[in-house]
Amino acid sequence: MSSPSHDTSEPAPIVAGLHLPRLVPPLIGLVIAGLALFALEHLLAAVTLSDVTSALTTIAPQRIVLAILATTASFVALGLYDIVATRSVAPGKVPPHVAGAAGAAGYAVSNALGFPLLTGGALRWRIYAAEGLGAADIARIVTISWGALFTAIVTVISAALIIDPAGIRLWPWHDVRIEVAVGGVGLTLVAALLVFMATGPRRLRFGRLDLPLPEGASGSAYLAAGVADIIAAGAALYLLLPEGSTGSLAGFAVTYLVAILLGIASHAPGGLGVFEATIIGGLGLGETPEALAALLAYRLIYTFLPLVVAVAGIAVMELLHRFTGIEIAGRAVGRVLKPVVPPAMATVVFLGGIVLLVSGSTPALTDRIDLLSDVVPLPFVEASHLAASLVGAALLVVARGLYLRMTRAYVAAVGLLAAGAVFSLGKGLDWEEALVLTLTCAVLLVFRRAFYRRPREGAFHLSPRWLVMVTVTVAAITWLGFFAYREVDYQNALWWQFAFDSAVPRFLRTTVVLFAALALVGIDTLLVRRPERTPAPPVPEAVEALVAGSRDASAALALLGDKQFLVSRNSDAFVMYARSGGSLIALGDAVGNPEACVRLAWRFRELADQQGLRPIFYAVGAASLPRYLDMGLTALKLGEVARVDLQAFSLTGSARQELRYVDRRADKEGLALRVVPKDEVPAILPRLKVVSDEWLAAKGGTEKGFSLGSFDEDYLSAFDCAVLEKEGEIVAFANLWRGADKEEITIDLMRYVSGASKIIMDALFVKLMLAAKAEGYRWFNLGAAPLAGLVSHPLASRWNRLGALIYRRGGEVYHFEGLRAFKAKFLPEWTPHYLICPPGLDVPRALVDVTRLINSPRPRMKRAGGHPVKTTVTSRLMEVAL
Repeated sequence: MSSPSHDTSEPAPIVAGLHLPRLVPPLIGLVIAGLALFALEHLLAAVTLSDVTSALTTIAPQRIVLAILATTASFVALGLYDIVATRSVAPGKVPPHVAGAAGAAGYAVSNALGFPLLTGGALRWRIYAAEGLGAADIARIVTISWGALFTAIVTVISAALIIDPAGIRLWPWHDVRIEVAVGGVGLTLVAALLVFMATGPRRLRFGRLDLPLPEGASGSAYLAAGVADIIAAGAALYLLLPEGSTGSLAGFAVTYLVAILLGIASHAPGGLGVFEATIIGGLGLGETPEALAALLAYRLIYTFLPLVVAVAGIAVMELLHRFTGIEIAGRAVGRVLKPVVPPAMATVVFLGGIVLLVSGSTPALTDRIDLLSDVVPLPFVEASHLAASLVGAALLVVARGLYLRMTRAYVAAVGLLAAGAVFSLGKGLDWEEALVLTLTCAVLLVFRRAFYRRPREGAFHLSPRWLVMVTVTVAAITWLGFFAYREVDYQNALWWQFAFDSAVPRFLRTTVVLFAALALVGIDTLLVRRPERTPAPPVPEAVEALVAGSRDASAALALLGDKQFLVSRNSDAFVMYARSGGSLIALGDAVGNPEACVRLAWRFRELADQQGLRPIFYAVGAASLPRYLDMGLTALKLGEVARVDLQAFSLTGSARQELRYVDRRADKEGLALRVVPKDEVPAILPRLKVVSDEWLAAKGGTEKGFSLGSFDEDYLSAFDCAVLEKEGEIVAFANLWRGADKEEITIDLMRYVSGASKIIMDALFVKLMLAAKAEGYRWFNLGAAPLAGLVSHPLASRWNRLGALIYRRGGEVYHFEGLRAFKAKFLPEWTPHYLICPPGLDVPRALVDVTRLINSPRPRMKRAGGHPVKTTVTSRLMEVAL
């Protein structure tokens, strides 16, 4: 017996076209970051690194303490965003301390890593899902939380425009009257929003958006939290800047908020470079090294410190629980902390890469280099310097795999951090950064269990957004290197100078290598793709036996040869599935022993999670919905399946008049049904191929796959074949699927010659049903009517309303009503079937992945003598419902 198998071979890379729409936002961010670095170079032309380091030591300790207190107040306010949002959307369902921790943790990660809407939003999604909230409620909470921030930004900017319009220095032209008017409009809109929320339960409806707004005092708290956050965060920077450098408070506030918005748009980690350029340019601090020192201190206090505190606290709690078994602060805290670990550690590792790159781009301490020269040879120092920078760049890449909880990324990160610590000592006895990297590695080891996913690929493959973030980071640190060595007279001879005190040549050589490596990573991200679908393994013997014993005739889809299988330990159940895009798609419910099917469905859910893919169950029945809802998934109704009760089927009675006419006319036209045993099917395959090709040409279609059969000699030879003959020549055929115990019979591939008869489809079904009834079968399955039975009520789900609309108005694309009417003439019983997938933004992605899978059949594992069918990809989204 063949064992259940998965395809473990490494697929070969293929070159695909660029997805330009996906690249537009990252490219805009790259342009913003490039302009910011250009502006920094111009603004800081007279400032040196030594000036900045000297200025850093002059910041008064009391100012640092006050900045830390302001940072604390800001993060308390950030937590209040989510407390207000959860009370508005899901009152009583989320404890306030859980909501507050989720909000603060989400912003701590997004402030450092960037992509605030993605990183912070995804983190909240995991936390609130653990509290039992649905996708719609979580989306509303995230929207309200971000709405609080942007409402507060509008409030502060509007107030600044009114209070001191002359103090705004972001643009050289302005008219005080216009700015006051703009500020007045902004405050009026905010005030109107507060009144709107205070006068009763309110919902904001715009298109598909349906958002419950905070009521009464909660509305005021909503705005107050946002304003408090902005004031506290701005104060943290204001306290660190040199006295008299900020001009008016209004000008500083507007400059600060614009810097935040541009930093978000740049996709740089924490707005790196963009935030600094906006602050320095907007406040006119280009010739002030103290300003750059203050910004550096602000980065450490507001961006780095909260993340370090959070990670350290989580690590301590994890260690206490692991070694003492004590649940720290109850289970609720554990549910909050678990989702925080991967993004937080990804951020820390990313920052570790920045530490190595910054160290490699700035001068080493002379006394340490002198000491090192007495111990090790020069090639060792040169190699360590280059290796440390390459490790730093690799950490930027690996951090994405950590964010996605991948095991291989975890192993790579541990190795890279350890190597980086060694190279830090080897290049300049930089024990401080070696200590930081070692501590990071130690903390990462504590959270080993958080990184469990084992996808076949993707651990070191970047998304376009992450590529832009890495590119901006490397570019900013390269600019820092040139800034540090500004006074050096660059000459060609520098490239070939090798000496212990030759820091500039080492920086130049390392920069070239780094950008070469970055170019390779960019090519891999933008041009190289791994095939999403690879040849499936052979069908295990256990699966063939279970198909033969299944009363569900559609289990025969397992024999298509285009699927992988998850087989139970006792070989008494299996799940058939395939990979498409970012989804792992199971076809139907598990087949086999009912108890084993339940366990196997959960194993499939775990398999998808381990590989970092969306779990999808396509075309499942209503009876199994509870198990999928228990998995935290959502159900989309695809339509209804028509089954004819053959025991009650006949051609008598007024309701069957049309079927009697079809049967008589078929006999008159000489259409005769013959069931060809599967052993005799190979002999008629040439004629079947002619019929199939003519049918495809007439329909203008292509072969499908996964949930539908295609013309394949090996596949057709595995089943009996029903043929309609006219004057001794086959004019129509359909392969037969037979359920065990004669419970059900159905057809898969039905094709015919278009000019043979106008009633050829009806005749084939009528005669097949009569023949199946004579054989003693209980049901004849007519297949699904896509989008049939979807509710169009105004209070129904968006999917139901959209599907019902397409069903009614989509006749030009696909004859939905006509297909249902054709099947309805046989008086079947209708039962719903569903697509099961993760909720929220994963729903449209799931639909696209299923559609692509069905419309692009994957290469098949053929039996001897088989030949794969070449197909082309179509993109009609609604064919997902077939």
